[in-house]
Amino acid sequence: MTVQQEKNPIPVPQVEPRAPIPKQNLRIPGPTVVPDEILAEMARPMINHRGPEFAAILRRVTARLQYFFQTRSPVLTYPASGTGGQESAIVNLFSPGDHVVAITIGSFGNRFARIAETYGLQVSRIEFPWGEGADPDVVESRLKTLPPYRGVLVTHNETSTGVTNDIQTLASLIRRHNPDALIAVDAVSSLGCIPLEMDLWDLDVVFTGSQKGWMSPPGVMMIAASERAWQANKSAKLPRFYFDWASSRKRLEAGQHPTTPAVSVFYALDRALELMLEEGREAIFERHRRAGEYVRRRAREMGLELFANPRYASNTVTAVRLPEGFNTKAFMKALREQDGVVLGGGQEHLEGKIFRVGHLGYFREEDLAEAMDKVEQRLRSFGFTGR
Repeated sequence: MTVQQEKNPIPVPQVEPRAPIPKQNLRIPGPTVVPDEILAEMARPMINHRGPEFAAILRRVTARLQYFFQTRSPVLTYPASGTGGQESAIVNLFSPGDHVVAITIGSFGNRFARIAETYGLQVSRIEFPWGEGADPDVVESRLKTLPPYRGVLVTHNETSTGVTNDIQTLASLIRRHNPDALIAVDAVSSLGCIPLEMDLWDLDVVFTGSQKGWMSPPGVMMIAASERAWQANKSAKLPRFYFDWASSRKRLEAGQHPTTPAVSVFYALDRALELMLEEGREAIFERHRRAGEYVRRRAREMGLELFANPRYASNTVTAVRLPEGFNTKAFMKALREQDGVVLGGGQEHLEGKIFRVGHLGYFREEDLAEAMDKVEQRLRSFGFTGR
């Protein structure tokens, strides 16, 4: 008997039929709904990612992203998620031991800070209760007490709580206190949906993901850096290879990626950006404003309490409190399996206490109305009739 025969053989897996994806009203804050027209783009044949066809797509996508980022800086793209944007910002800006400030208002702000700590940075947190935005007066007073810092990490729209920070005001006060600070902004669930002006607001790094407000599937992270950030990049000493900006910028000038890009997602993103230009940037912002107001109003009319402070309420995702002791898990399961409405749940200590309604990227008013109607009906079936 050979050694190979003595080993336990790896069994051949059973071939199981793939279950069809049920028709859903997908109302999570990402991945978001992709219109059929854009999904169809992904069925196009593969092409050479080093050839002229892909170069043309990449140049179109880059120029259109610059318009929506509102920046003259090149927008780099990577096969990654929003978390890749956080890591990319850290490794390209800083050196081991650098001191950075993290303004945190929820799960993803905390993740940004943890990535910085993982790479050996000294992180001072300015934390706010979940559901609140960053109070500019508190931030400014805290900054005055901290030792010199190299950068500030901040979330524009906190997906876990449905809160939008006033980034323009925060950036302005940071500049007053530390003109050379590197301001890195997580705009994963905001950019393309609500106003953000990278150059005018003097932001140094802004990043987002294709699966949020861009009507496209997951797979592409988009990130832009100011001239100040590019200068910092030249002296930054943290290790990087996959997310190396200098390599990516050099290849972008040739219409390529340093590594294999997500070609099918680029097909989708190319068409999605074309549709967004046709709709118009201001019209997109207005559509999201109306959607946010609608979802918040419906929740209040049901007798539910909104989680976010109204002063900071997001127009891309709404977090709603459920009553103490409410069977949230069964409620959301019934919505999903019986009503075809898929909501986002609470994260970390908010699990079972809130649900989140995504209204970003592609949606129709009737989709939101159906979702909120089903929520209201299902709440009644669970015995909740309001306050």
